[in-house]
Amino acid sequence: MIKDLMSSRRFAPLFWAQFWSALNDNVLKNALVIMLLYGATTGHGDALVTVAGAVFIFPFFILSGLGGELADKYVKGVVARRLKFAEIFAAGFASAGFFLHSIPLLFVALALFGIVAALFGPVKYAMLPDQLSVGELATGNALVEGATFLAILIGTIAGGLLVSGSSHMGWVTSAIMLLALLSWGFALRIPHTTPSAADLAVTANPWTSTIRLLKSLYAEQRLWDGMLIVSWFWLAGAVVLSLLPALIKDVVGGTEAVVTMCLAIFAIGIASGSLFAAQLSHVRPNLALVPIGAIIMGIAGVDIAWAIGHATTGSGITPAAFATSLSGLHMIADFAIFAFGGGLFVVPSFAAVQAWSAPAERARVIAAGNILQAGFMVVGSLFVAALQAAGLSIAWIFFGLAIASFGSISFVLGKWDKEGVRDFGSGPGPAGGIRCTQ
Repeated sequence: MIKDLMSSRRFAPLFWAQFWSALNDNVLKNALVIMLLYGATTGHGDALVTVAGAVFIFPFFILSGLGGELADKYVKGVVARRLKFAEIFAAGFASAGFFLHSIPLLFVALALFGIVAALFGPVKYAMLPDQLSVGELATGNALVEGATFLAILIGTIAGGLLVSGSSHMGWVTSAIMLLALLSWGFALRIPHTTPSAADLAVTANPWTSTIRLLKSLYAEQRLWDGMLIVSWFWLAGAVVLSLLPALIKDVVGGTEAVVTMCLAIFAIGIASGSLFAAQLSHVRPNLALVPIGAIIMGIAGVDIAWAIGHATTGSGITPAAFATSLSGLHMIADFAIFAFGGGLFVVPSFAAVQAWSAPAERARVIAAGNILQAGFMVVGSLFVAALQAAGLSIAWIFFGLAIASFGSISFVLGKWDKEGVRDFGSGPGPAGGIRCTQ
């Protein structure tokens, strides 16, 4: 199925457009993170890294509703190509920021990339059910999610390498511009589909649109519960990714290359779990994987906390030294297992929500989910920052995340009930199984 999808115009152009765009986001973000953490011109690197994450995420909170309305009202392929064209100008701002070594200008570019990504998210995920069958949805989502985290992997490595120890920014600026052009080029080949709701009135006020979409999602309890479950995954992932740089730098004593390696391992784990979930969801999304993924995340999270508590702090630790030490191998394995569980958790959950959504409002449902996810990630990041400011160690934060992951199992089983999770799509039965509608 993967080979068929990757060679089909109904999926491949969208896949590559979002892949190059996600790669560009991560080259920019990780190049900026390395500059902030290890640059000589910044005195509050850790705080600025947190701010950078919020700058990129905040547009999802206020503009996802508009993105959903645009995707439902207009031809999705046309919306996609125009957004990817606008991204070229955002790349121009980023290039100028790197050339001038201007942190403020790079933050502007990061906000522009966040705006494009917020508007594009509902388009790409609402387009998948238009182009794919229910049996292909999990695989399509896994490929998109896996590609997103592969983009994190490559972008993490490339972003760090392109700016680490370098005063000449020609390579990073060239890469950002090239990736923007590639994304736009593939967006031009996305096939056109009929608008889902051509008569829909687009709301001029994004806050009004946001509130209305959230109310509409809340009214559909099954969709609301599904999006809460998906949002938990993104909160957990955001917390781990935000803690990793500080963990490696301050607790382990590793170089920026160790940060890059651990982020890459986490990305590979997510991609592996996503693809494995797709393999087990050939006919329909396999919701039995969701609580299993939560269990894996919880166990790995507890072990990460233990490993951090027993780690020996060093200085200037290289990737080779970290990967060949007992404590380093322990952490690497835990990061990979936690991420694998996350892939199992999110892919069938999100595929189910897509399948349950009515075609005429699917993009807006996904947009409302993006708002929820952004809210979870921002609130989670701020809460973690507050715990760190209060002096709570990274080990205890990971332990709390693990306990919350175990708690999510109860939520999943309580909302989707055991029969629905055991045999998704079989239709209502005595125990309340869940029917999948397209």
